[in-house]
Amino acid sequence: MPTLPWTVPNKPPQGAEVHVFASRFETRTRWGALKFFARTPAVWRQVSRAPGAYGATLKAAPLRRTFWTLSAWESPAALKAFARSGTHAPTARGLGPQMRDAKFVSWTVTADDLPLDWPEALRRL
Repeated sequence: MPTLPWTVPNKPPQGAEVHVFASRFETRTRWGALKFFARTPAVWRQVSRAPGAYGATLKAAPLRRTFWTLSAWESPAALKAFARSGTHAPTARGLGPQMRDAKFVSWTVTADDLPLDWPEALRRL
């Protein structure tokens, strides 16, 4: 199962509150999974340059048609700005019909808790 390593575009101030966002996507078909997988690099480049992004990782099980994201943000507003801009916005709209199921969770941690790990995110999802 491919996993993109934790990438840190911006370093948060020590002890700062960090907003964590995790998602799980399951596509209807393998074709949908292929489309998701193919669009990942462009969105990954966007998140690696996004203002307010403190880190991100992605897990993929394309043969199971399932993908997970885990990211840390300066604020909910920074996450929202990322989601509604750049490559992410049209990608999310375009992949919507391909989705069988999607789940999203968020919580807060301190900057000292970064990088995030998958067991906690998977437990919450």
